[in-house]
Order: sequence, then C-alpha cells, then structure tokens
Amino acid sequence: MAAELIRTGAAALALCVLALVATPDQARAEYGDVVINNYSDEAGMRPVVFPHWFHRIRFRCKVCHADLGFEFKAGGNDINMLKIIEGAYCGACHNGEVAWDVQNCDLCHSAKPGTPTQVHESTMQSLISPAAPSSGGQSSGGQ
Repeated sequence: MAAELIRTGAAALALCVLALVATPDQARAEYGDVVINNYSDEAGMRPVVFPHWFHRIRFRCKVCHADLGFEFKAGGNDINMLKIIEGAYCGACHNGEVAWDVQNCDLCHSAKPGTPTQVHESTMQSLISPAAPSSGGQSSGGQ
C-alpha cells in the first residue's frame, strides 16, 4: 500500500514538472536565473531564461565558467544561435545527446518579450535594500 502511494505521488510530481516545462507561456525566472536577450528581441524571439540554479545542482561552476568559457557577468558573453548550433556555449551540452537539442526553442526562449539581459534577483532583495525614490535627476551621493 505504501509503495503504491509513493508511486502515485511520484507520478503526480512528474506530471506537475512536465506541465511546468510544457507551458513556456507561464515560465518565470527564479532567483539567480539569468535572462539572456542579446539578440532575441531583434530576431523576433522571446528572450532566454537560463535556469542557473538547475544547472548548478548538476555541475560545478568550472564546467561552464572555465571549460565552456562563460563570463561571470550577465550580458558578458556574445551568445548567439549560430555559436550554440556549432557546439559553443549552451550547444556543448544541448546537442541532443547530453541534453535536448536546439530544435526545442520554447524550452529556453520563454521570457516575456523586452525583458533585458539580467540576473533575476529575489523579491527579498527589494525588502533589504529598496530602491531610492527618484529625486528629479539629482544624485544623492554629492557628486
């Protein structure tokens, strides 16, 4: 009986995960994810939401940031689809063997159009250090 409940629960969880992956219109960036929009808007594609946390669970930092050459800065890499298709950057793994290939566009290109390249921050960030109110263009640093 317990084994059946575990299988049923695991199946339900798998369906929930599948539903989240299969509905790119509802994709949301999580804390630490990177939105990549170097060329997407210009190409008529949605920007990419790169799930940094998901990859970090599986790989050490050096795999991407040393072995594959990703800079440690959002927007610091000249990533484009031609390079990915040729096996650079994301294409080193997203080749249909290690991970899904580049023909599944909506799995990566899932951000809202116009979202700038950025590291998505936690909502907690705004509670810790809220943005200063606009002061009509004057800086508050005395410069």
